Amino acid sequence: MKTSAFREKVRAVFTPHPCAMTVGNPASDPAFAQLRELRSLLLKAHKHLMEAEKDAYEATHGPIPHKGEYLRLVLSHEQFSWLRPISQFIVQIDEVLMAKQPQPLVRADELMVEARHLLQTTEIGHAFQERSALAAQRDPEMAAMALRMAELLNA
Repeated sequence: MKTSAFREKVRAVFTPHPCAMTVGNPASDPAFAQLRELRSLLLKAHKHLMEAEKDAYEATHGPIPHKGEYLRLVLSHEQFSWLRPISQFIVQIDEVLMAKQPQPLVRADELMVEARHLLQTTEIGHAFQERSALAAQRDPEMAAMALRMAELLNA
């Protein structure tokens, strides 16, 4: 009797909560599907917005002489600063999706919540929404990406 009660307590302590169960591979597990899709769209939109910011910079300051200078500007110039947290967030998603170790299912939900916060409620998010809308007016592909990202974030 005492042994079975002890076993039940041990099992209760060491049995993970269903939400904390791990998955085999976040790069292919259905639990991470929305996050994978968001990452792909966000990466494409980020690239598009980086190019637009580069064009705006060059319109004011003249051509950027080489890729090394462009990288320096992206990393340190104020004009590109609003894109840095988005770059960092994409890296954060990549670290989870490319992890060799199983990831908790809740990690996908946590990153989607972080995405909603970053891209919708922060100053960075407002800049992202504004510039995405401007880019979408000129580029149907960007318009489709912005629409799909909004759908994913509001799901």
